[in-house]
Amino acid sequence: MATTASAKERQGISPLFLAFVAITLVSGWAVWSRSLAANAGFAVFLFVVAGWVVSLCLHEYAHARTALHSGDLSVEAKGYLRLNPLAYSHALLSIVLPVVFVIMGGIGLPGGAVFIERHRIQGRWRHSLISAAGPLVNLVCAVGLLLPLGLGWLSSSPIEFQAAMAFLGFLQVTATLLNLLPVPGLDGYGVIEPWLSHKLRRQVEPFAPFGLLAVFGLLWVPEINRVFFDVIYGLMRDLGAPPELASFGGSLFRFWQ
Repeated sequence: MATTASAKERQGISPLFLAFVAITLVSGWAVWSRSLAANAGFAVFLFVVAGWVVSLCLHEYAHARTALHSGDLSVEAKGYLRLNPLAYSHALLSIVLPVVFVIMGGIGLPGGAVFIERHRIQGRWRHSLISAAGPLVNLVCAVGLLLPLGLGWLSSSPIEFQAAMAFLGFLQVTATLLNLLPVPGLDGYGVIEPWLSHKLRRQVEPFAPFGLLAVFGLLWVPEINRVFFDVIYGLMRDLGAPPELASFGGSLFRFWQ
């Protein structure tokens, strides 16, 4: 009985994750119905932050689920498959810092990956797929949020709701692009790392903890910043979502300003 209960507990969805899903749905309804018309910005803030946490959990879950099917059975015992944001080996990097950067700078900062026991996994393609799984989730989220706007499915909805969807979609696009950069410490490097020589991997390994900081620092360079956001806005336009709508969503999100 105890073993069965323990197994169910390991496999069940985390109540904390379900709470964030509920906050996303309720705050999204509040924006849609304008039930908080006097403070629409706060409802947009809750919708975006909770929705962003949900996507971060799904991002890390995708890494863990792919690793499980690739041979790392330890991810289940670690609780990674429950979508619990507190279960990740780098909760600060995976959840807290990305949320802080969304609040401070309005950019989808990629988080730290779950701890995968790579020695259990055979085959370079499997290692690459594990690293790619997370950013692919962000890409799916971006398409799911922005494509309905581009197709006009939400044209009759309040502009505040469209703006909130666009801003959350904008964050997903930035997270996808940043995560896929072939920089040590990011998922993009994890995709190509199995195909590099052992010597080169050993040389690059000490720089992995600083890769994300280096990318963030480079984004402060005006020329690089301009190119980066030109790409982001171009991808949004390809999906039919005007970047101006995301900017309006960002201004609603920062309701305290």
